[in-house]
Amino acid sequence: MAVADALRSLDPSVRITALGTHRGLETRLVPERGYDLELITPVPLPRKLSADLARLPLRVRQAVRQTRAVFDKVHADVVVGFGGYVALPAYLAARGGLSRRRVPVVVHEANASAGWANRVGARSARRVLSAVPDPGLGSVEVVGVPVREAITSLDRMALRAEARAHFGFADDARVLLVFGGSQGAQSINRAVAPAAKDLAAAGISVLHAHGPKNTLDLREPADGDPPYVAVPYLNRMDLAYAAADLAICRSGAMTVAEVTAVGLPAVYVPLPIGNGEQRLNALPVVDAGGGMLVDDADLTPDFVADTVTGLLNDPARLAAMTAAAALAGHPDAAQRVAEVTLDVARNGRKR
Repeated sequence: MAVADALRSLDPSVRITALGTHRGLETRLVPERGYDLELITPVPLPRKLSADLARLPLRVRQAVRQTRAVFDKVHADVVVGFGGYVALPAYLAARGGLSRRRVPVVVHEANASAGWANRVGARSARRVLSAVPDPGLGSVEVVGVPVREAITSLDRMALRAEARAHFGFADDARVLLVFGGSQGAQSINRAVAPAAKDLAAAGISVLHAHGPKNTLDLREPADGDPPYVAVPYLNRMDLAYAAADLAICRSGAMTVAEVTAVGLPAVYVPLPIGNGEQRLNALPVVDAGGGMLVDDADLTPDFVADTVTGLLNDPARLAAMTAAAALAGHPDAAQRVAEVTLDVARNGRKR
């Protein structure tokens, strides 16, 4: 959606159609943003031998056929793929055939280790863009991860007083932001909530989004201590980013992109499952000095009470991390992806 907005900004005459499945959030989010949506059969890759794996070729063929029909309907000039359930059928459909025209493809890889759909798409793509230099797709153009304009245009310092007042923090507070994605992260919750008294004793205010289905083992600080604000979900992430001095969070590609785009230093706690891509996502920021990496098993109440409070009470180190985090971000990523997309579309028309 960030790239779609950037395309419209560059050329209001551009027609944009999003490809999605009935099971995704796109069925609500895309129409709300004013873009057309076409639905196809989802093509998830089963992780083990099963009947689903045996049905995969049929699903792929069905999805490719549906996608080709969408391309014909909208007269597609270019396909932009970000991986996921709909990307593989789109890449395969774009290759054309004996009686069908070829549609040029732009691939964007957000993670530090490319998924299988983008590995397929990159083989025939006109341009391959990525968040990091080597996601496993050969030669790539590093542009960062596109994020919404409300985040890239955020001036944390200008919004700080309003943001802190919104959450009930003092204007001169030291604020720790804790979140684990839209559903929260139980291991992060279990590490931070029991350290509430230690954080309060160190003079640190906390804004903790714990997830709508999670509860906190929160040992409330004494009256008069800095507040520990626990909420199921944050509707205003812009205010949360502006209020905070430091974050504890996962290191999914979008999280890292947003946190660095606003110049917020973070303690990154990679999800301990998968192929390790979350650790790889955070490494460039950590190597640049804009954050810390902590294994999920090592994030404990003692770590929060000792290391995190120590960092928040070290203004010089925190300032250096803040500056490094801002330099590691790519606030113009959506604009750059949009520019490449328009270039590929126009060159394809000339051909």
